[in-house]
Amino acid sequence: MFQLTEDQLTIQDVVRTYAQGPIKALADEIDKTGRFPEENIQGLVDLGILQLTIPEEYGGTGMDDEVAKCLAVSEVSKCCASTAEILDVHYLSTDILMRKGTPEQKAKYLPQAAQGKLGGFALTEPGAGSDAGGMKTRAVQDGDDYILNGTKCFISNLGPEEGNHFVVIAVTEPGIGTKGTTAFLVDRSMPGVSCGKTEDKMGIRGASVSELVLEDVRVPKTAILGQLGEGFKIAMMGLDGGRIGIAAQACGVAYGAIEEAVKYSGERVQFGKPINANQGLQWYLADMATRADAAWLLTLRAAALRQEGKPCTTEAAMAKWYAAEAACFCCDLALQIHGGYGYMKDYAIERMYRDARILRIYEGTSEVQKMVISRNLLK
Repeated sequence: MFQLTEDQLTIQDVVRTYAQGPIKALADEIDKTGRFPEENIQGLVDLGILQLTIPEEYGGTGMDDEVAKCLAVSEVSKCCASTAEILDVHYLSTDILMRKGTPEQKAKYLPQAAQGKLGGFALTEPGAGSDAGGMKTRAVQDGDDYILNGTKCFISNLGPEEGNHFVVIAVTEPGIGTKGTTAFLVDRSMPGVSCGKTEDKMGIRGASVSELVLEDVRVPKTAILGQLGEGFKIAMMGLDGGRIGIAAQACGVAYGAIEEAVKYSGERVQFGKPINANQGLQWYLADMATRADAAWLLTLRAAALRQEGKPCTTEAAMAKWYAAEAACFCCDLALQIHGGYGYMKDYAIERMYRDARILRIYEGTSEVQKMVISRNLLK
């Protein structure tokens, strides 16, 4: 059995207490209005969770622990998947900066990130989703600067008011595919940077997702992350961590759905007995719990490997794929257990069912995860 450390258990307990209280209390209202959960994010800053892995010298908690991040994301996700997505994407952008940023870049952006100014990751474009090699955003050198033009879509942590800095992947050498891409750090405040269409989503409605529009954005060479031509490599490195984070989010949704199903099935009486006295329903719960635990163990394995600095691309893909499928499975059966009431917005499972569906799509679809797994097996 995977044993958590004392520090990890403390993080889990702190986040669980906060999530089950203030975060859960706001979840339905945030979903209905689609507003950004500013108070949730500030609360996570106050607890030291948003800045969990940022070194103390930059104002962070200094807990370099991939498993602890998963614990935080999963506990938040049990109660509000929107807040969990914001947290996870912030972790993703911070992780890339920590691993590939120069001392000057870290000194500029990490203190801002520690204060709750959100970071984002901009890879996807209207014509380049799973096929990252088809991206059109260009970065053309002009003396000691680069001029960026293009539009990124479905960018998390970007809304009319949200989003402070972004890791942007752009083409610097056309014609050679992903090897001709470079990663840049782009400030929201730079001239030419704007928020385009903000999407009206089916689920996770409190987490802003918008177009990032770049029009003649002038950035200095010092804004390059890593080396010229390393953009795709950096993106894939970041996505290993991002996929583990989404797996943790999915596990939280799955466990949250199970909690709702157990609670409702014990309260709902039909034919003179609680519906959880029926063996068929008990088997539903058994299927849900087993899949959720299997997903969680896959997630912890991937997180532990990444923490040790070992290759984890396959394991991250397995965790993300299986956990996303498990979350959708658990939410579907939990809604079935609720019967007609589960289809009504009076019950949390209706929101959770909608929230779960994106998990099989973003940070790489389930089909892309299977491609990653099979390709690595066949090498």
